[in-house]
Amino acid sequence: MPQHTASRPRRWSLLAAPVAGVLLLAGCSASNDDGGSTGEPEDTSVGFSLMVAQANDQDDYWAETAAKYTEQTGVEIEVIPYPSEAYNTQVTTQLQAGNAADMMVLAPGTGQPISVVNLAEAGFLEPLDETSAGMIPPGTENEYTVDGKVYAQPAALVPVGLIYNGAGGEEVGIDEYPAAFEELLEDCTSARSGGKTFTVLAGAVPFNTGLFSMLVSATRVYADDPDWNDQRAAGEVTFADSGWRDVLEDIIEMKDGGCFQDGVEGGTFDTITQNIGGQLSLTAAVPGSAAASISAGTGLDLNVQAFPPADGGKPYTLASANYAWAINAASDDDVKASAQEFLDWVAQPEEAQAFADLSGFVPISGATADNLLPQYDPIGDLLETGAYAGLPNASWPNPAVYDALGVGVQGLLTGQKTVDQVLDEMDAAWDS
Repeated sequence: MPQHTASRPRRWSLLAAPVAGVLLLAGCSASNDDGGSTGEPEDTSVGFSLMVAQANDQDDYWAETAAKYTEQTGVEIEVIPYPSEAYNTQVTTQLQAGNAADMMVLAPGTGQPISVVNLAEAGFLEPLDETSAGMIPPGTENEYTVDGKVYAQPAALVPVGLIYNGAGGEEVGIDEYPAAFEELLEDCTSARSGGKTFTVLAGAVPFNTGLFSMLVSATRVYADDPDWNDQRAAGEVTFADSGWRDVLEDIIEMKDGGCFQDGVEGGTFDTITQNIGGQLSLTAAVPGSAAASISAGTGLDLNVQAFPPADGGKPYTLASANYAWAINAASDDDVKASAQEFLDWVAQPEEAQAFADLSGFVPISGATADNLLPQYDPIGDLLETGAYAGLPNASWPNPAVYDALGVGVQGLLTGQKTVDQVLDEMDAAWDS
């Protein structure tokens, strides 16, 4: 596969924004009958503001994309970064107060406070044009639409897995990434014996405990039942009586087996960066772009792996359009028109590829042998053949379900909750 490299080292954003269901991605649309852009964007003097989640000063691919557009058109874009941990609260607070940015990056679906459908139904978002609609992966239209109108444009496909330091594994006698969960538990013991841990987890951050749990669910739930969410919505299954029980029991088994770092319940995003960069831990559940960015900053050779299936299970992973551009309905009409012109520009195939290369993601048009970054080689076949699900919580009916998962796993790590309690709380949140 050809190597695509970003312009300079950068780290990663941990905003956990999801899409549910297996994504069968179609090509990007670059033209339409309603004024969509087909070439260079128009030069206009109307600028606008854009709010994005940012883990640190180097996490700036949104700003670099905006700067490229300004250079080509003269349109000034004020990029407003906000720390990832508090981004959801900040966006919703500003929208309710009427002082939000003209554009913002949101989560598709319904599973979070900043999910597109939730905010569109509340009247906060502006409908978009046919070019934006053409960017939506088939089968996920309900993640972006309300009453037939499209309210957000997906930015890229984001594979999620365990970033893995293979050289660090060899130092403690792990010659290759585990192919099954039972091998993972053995590798946890080997890592401990060598002074490392197999996985670092931000146990104090519900976003990361929830993300890790969903990654485990790829093989425990969605590999065999890609439409599990639809079954849950129809009342045919529950969290308590499904593979989700295996997910949580596996997490407890990992904790008891010494797979996580000491003090895992107090872990933060900084803990992940420090443990991976300092070679104290071999893996972490984060967006796949972290493999390239941390590698660039540390000199480590990291790649992205799927979470190992149970013995006899089939490999499966997660990848979804985690991030979506949206326009504030309260902005002036000329500002909204200018923002839509930007979305038409970034929808062009060459710009979609450029954004994917810059951010370390995959073009929204889908994964091919020609557009995958080298860190995705271990899961390249899964991405190319569609052996993946989107992050499950995108189509969960409300943010409380994901909260119950993330906070519940925190309780499992501290011993304050049981598996039955967490599953029952998730089911209750779904049905509320």
